[in-house]
Amino acid sequence: MGELSLDGTLQPIKGVLPIAINARKEEFEGLILPKQNAREAAVVDRLKVYGAENISEVIDFLNDEGSLEQTVIDTRAEFYAQVNNNPLDFSDVKGQENVKRALEIAAAGSHNIILVGPPGSGKTMLAKRIPTVLPPFSLKEALETTKIHSVVGKIDKETSLMTRRPFRSPHHTISDVALVGGGNYPQPGEISLAHNGVLFLDELPEFKRTVLEVMRQPLEDRNITISRAKFSVEYPASFMLVASMNPCPCGYYNHPTKECVCAPGVVQKYLNKISGPLLDRIDIHLEVVPVPFKKLSEMESSENSEAVRDRVLTARKIQEKRFAEHQGVYANAQMTSKLIREYVVLDNESNNLIKNAMDRLGLSARAYDRILKVSRTIADLEGAEHVQADHLSEAIHYRSLDRENWGG
Repeated sequence: MGELSLDGTLQPIKGVLPIAINARKEEFEGLILPKQNAREAAVVDRLKVYGAENISEVIDFLNDEGSLEQTVIDTRAEFYAQVNNNPLDFSDVKGQENVKRALEIAAAGSHNIILVGPPGSGKTMLAKRIPTVLPPFSLKEALETTKIHSVVGKIDKETSLMTRRPFRSPHHTISDVALVGGGNYPQPGEISLAHNGVLFLDELPEFKRTVLEVMRQPLEDRNITISRAKFSVEYPASFMLVASMNPCPCGYYNHPTKECVCAPGVVQKYLNKISGPLLDRIDIHLEVVPVPFKKLSEMESSENSEAVRDRVLTARKIQEKRFAEHQGVYANAQMTSKLIREYVVLDNESNNLIKNAMDRLGLSARAYDRILKVSRTIADLEGAEHVQADHLSEAIHYRSLDRENWGG
């Protein structure tokens, strides 16, 4: 397989990993590829992979007049050597302990989250560090994700297998097709490239409404089907959505020191750019406030990502055991109403607490299930068998945008 130039050199092609997997499935002995693609294909065991630079080398090899060097990779050794190698860390972030706590909960239960705060409060910096606290890739997940990136030609020639969870951050000018996938020969979009990782949408209200609306179905089903006249293709899209936004057009609504200059009603109008059904699929809404200079100038480093990830892994194992008999459910965020009733049983104190919260804070009915899901994750992080009132009160705190007085 390869692309032949007019001067006889071989150019790299896309989708090498799925091709190699299929070649092994059909019991081919080996595969000759452009040298840049050889490492990617060598991930597949029981298949001889040879990399060539030009067509003459291939002809000589087939005529037994020359030799090509076989590319051999110990997939497991390379994977486990790189899996914990990440240049970003939670300890880089000064202050923002409440936000880190919310991100830990989101990672533990695979909850979608939106960060609302003024410019420069650290929303993007925090979001970029979420993959560092997610459970490490399993070898199966790594292969699955690498295949998708291979089809689009996003694999670096020095890389054989993706070892870190993807973090995709498309610009708000992105089109519907680029986000969900498509084209005459349907290619995966950003939501599929974020499979098993994080899709970060910075400045959410600036995205076109049509672009955001096409995400509603993949968020529920965790896959996307692209149909064309002659065929349809299904791509996986199981990602964690992390969004951020300014609280208003000027950026300073609810700011502790700066005054908002937006006209009355503008804040609510700005929030209304995000539709209710999309906001409905985001479990945690969090206000981010700027870090004071005193915190920024402190030399003491905060908790690192590894310590946070250990707690996240413990909570994920509890959920894995809980949902072992429920196919397609692996985290609290995916619980249906039936599963919520089964696994989140509230005592009288907790029932009264959530009833008062709904009445006093003007929380919408759609917030109810989300609060119960998040409270289940908080209980799992503490190793508690049942959801208690304190778990519930923390979960209620994470529903800022659902309050009737927000932006009023």
